[in-house]
Amino acid sequence: MFAIAASTVTNWGLYILLPIFIAFLFFIIWDLSKQSGAGRAGTFWMFLALGAGFIGFILKILLEMAFTRWFI
Repeated sequence: MFAIAASTVTNWGLYILLPIFIAFLFFIIWDLSKQSGAGRAGTFWMFLALGAGFIGFILKILLEMAFTRWFI
């Protein structure tokens, strides 16, 4: 009945759903820092430690787009 290509599902999941999930995880980190009373420095370190992987993922996507546009 519905024929959705696997590449379409992959692109939606990678470029739409995963960033929404990452934003939700940032909300969870913020909520953890508020509930634990971490203060400014503690909140900074929580975001730095737990959010480094997310920032790396976003940089990976940006680098892929740049390389496909300018080098290939």
